[in-house]
Amino acid sequence: MNENQGILELIEMLYTMISEAWGVPLGNDKCLVDREKALDLIEEIKAQLPAEMAEAKRLVSARDEFIRNAKKEAESVRKMAEERARKMVEEQEVVRAAKARAEEMIATADNKSRELRKAANEYLNESMQNAEESMNQALEIVRKTRAKFRSASVGVSSAPTQQREQ
Repeated sequence: MNENQGILELIEMLYTMISEAWGVPLGNDKCLVDREKALDLIEEIKAQLPAEMAEAKRLVSARDEFIRNAKKEAESVRKMAEERARKMVEEQEVVRAAKARAEEMIATADNKSRELRKAANEYLNESMQNAEESMNQALEIVRKTRAKFRSASVGVSSAPTQQREQ
């Protein structure tokens, strides 16, 4: 027998040998098989079976290793995706917090601006009122001084006329 034949080929040969064997008279399901050929095929199957089983085990082991590696990689990808999503959420939270803080600062600045404008308007109004009062006082002093000057000048200008008339 050829040693390079696989187990399936050997089983197929054994099947063919049995199916093509001569039937026994009056033995419905019985047949004559060359015992030596059948035993040789069975021996070859037995001899190759451990090698085939070892190869099958190796393939199963390689498949299991491949699955483990794929699961590890999938888990790694999942963790990276979760980390990225977490960072994006954190970044969005930071942006949201920054926007909220900026809005708060703008509102505070607006309030301060209104307060300063009010204070400046009050100060300006008070300063203008003080200036008006000072100007009114100065104007009053000027009027009084002018009136004194007029009355003094009327008295001075009528004095020379009185002296001439005398």
